[in-house]
Amino acid sequence: MTTAAAGGADEAPPADKQPSGGTSVPAPREPVSGKPSGPPGAGQGRTRTSVTGTRRAVAALFLLPALVLLGALVVYPIVYSVYRSFFDQAGTGFAGLDNYKALFTDDTIRTAVKNNAIWVVFAPTVATALGLIFAVLTERIRWGTAFKLVVFMPMAISMLAAGIIFRLVYDQAPERGVANAVWVGVHDTFAESAGFPKAHPLPVHPLKAAGGGAFVTKVPVRAGEPVQLPLVGVLPAKMPGDAKPAKAPAPADDGRITGTAWLDFTKGGGGKPNVIDARELGLKGIKVEAVRGGEVVASATAGADGVFTLPASADGAELRLPASNFKEPYNGVDWLGPSFVTPGIIGSYVWMWAGFAMVLIAAGLAGLPRELLEAARVDGANEWQVFRRITVPMLAPVLAVVLVTLMINVLKVFDLVFIIAPGSSQDDANVLALQLYRSSFGTDADLGIGSAIAVLLLLLVVPVMLFNIRRIRKEGRR
Repeated sequence: MTTAAAGGADEAPPADKQPSGGTSVPAPREPVSGKPSGPPGAGQGRTRTSVTGTRRAVAALFLLPALVLLGALVVYPIVYSVYRSFFDQAGTGFAGLDNYKALFTDDTIRTAVKNNAIWVVFAPTVATALGLIFAVLTERIRWGTAFKLVVFMPMAISMLAAGIIFRLVYDQAPERGVANAVWVGVHDTFAESAGFPKAHPLPVHPLKAAGGGAFVTKVPVRAGEPVQLPLVGVLPAKMPGDAKPAKAPAPADDGRITGTAWLDFTKGGGGKPNVIDARELGLKGIKVEAVRGGEVVASATAGADGVFTLPASADGAELRLPASNFKEPYNGVDWLGPSFVTPGIIGSYVWMWAGFAMVLIAAGLAGLPRELLEAARVDGANEWQVFRRITVPMLAPVLAVVLVTLMINVLKVFDLVFIIAPGSSQDDANVLALQLYRSSFGTDADLGIGSAIAVLLLLLVVPVMLFNIRRIRKEGRR
């Protein structure tokens, strides 16, 4: 009995029965390890697939198209360009480093390298500075959003359209080029332009050439004898708007010299040389000088009717119409000439990309903690000190992004230079991307030189990209 009782006490009660004490005994749970329960050896014939291995295979399958495109469109062209840069123009003979030597010995390519350096230094800096100024100022004006829209709008224009626009803006003719129209208007406000370019006397006129574009009377003038100074070669439409019909002055009795300078041309014909006809106009504003012994002893300016009067000291002197009367009118600056073509194109680039810089900087500016700015103002800092010592340092990461992005962009600039610069100035405005196109697809194409230029461009871009990557990683660690 004792043994049976002891043996019964060691046995566990059935799972479906409750012990008499009223406490329940939980049923055994499945192992959490994921292995099948049961005696050893049960289920060893089944195999399970690795979840990690399946995910890697699926990820590789999804990445394969992108990797193929990356290899075909990026890796292969880079490798082939490096390979091709060591061969000659025909591609059959090994040229070694000759193509790379040509980059630093050919004058055209050296000009392109120099211009690229100018672009990298000035274009991103000016665009970023203007973007910063616009972003800060638009925070303080009422119509800031509208102003940002106007400044950013050029980004919606393609490079081709922008090039055509600025080709017209920089046109030399003031009636077509906006830049020269403004410049000529400002110049003429402070400096008087010549009134009668290309005007000249006829052989029958009492004037002769004096050299340097001036004209003098054939005989000395005398007091009491009115002087006639007729000219031709001025279009009636180019005459001053307030010019009046020419008239002959009365002889002066006090020894002074009087005379008339007029356009000796009758519109529609019928006039006579050296005779003031009723429909002929005076050369208003023309300058007359009395010259004796090579020195100017007196001068006068003709009125609206062409009449002028010189003092008695001009008696016996020759009258001269100086060359300043006949020089070509001021036509402004040759924006697309050799001296200004590169700054002009950089100006068009800044016009397009200053809005891009402004938008990025404005986004960074919106995230600045305002309490710091207000605390600085409360401590007595003026707006310039707040801008220089707080705003700019805190915007340094954003400014670096904008600056680096624009530097990479200008290293590849091509279309603006190709469209804006005329053929006569394209060598002066040349950049590496344009030279790459000309060397590879021009009339005398040399793919060896073109490939060398492409490799040089890649080498110039890589340091900027590495700097950008390091900066992004550093920001990520923060």
